[in-house]
Amino acid sequence: MTDSKPFLAKLKPIVHNTLQWDGFCEMIDFYIEQEQRKLEQASDLKEIFQAQGAIVKLRQLKKLKDEINAQTK
Repeated sequence: MTDSKPFLAKLKPIVHNTLQWDGFCEMIDFYIEQEQRKLEQASDLKEIFQAQGAIVKLRQLKKLKDEINAQTK
């Protein structure tokens, strides 16, 4: 995760602002809950895979703060 990603430095202000970061995480949690509901109600494999993929990506966004802090040390 510590590849050379120059865009991470530009996101530093968001992760260091507690109010913004907490709001961002709340939004992500909301979207994860929605995708979990879709997953529970999915009737075919395509819907299942799409919901699973969305959840994985949303959880990666929640780890963004750790990734930014690791790269900018």
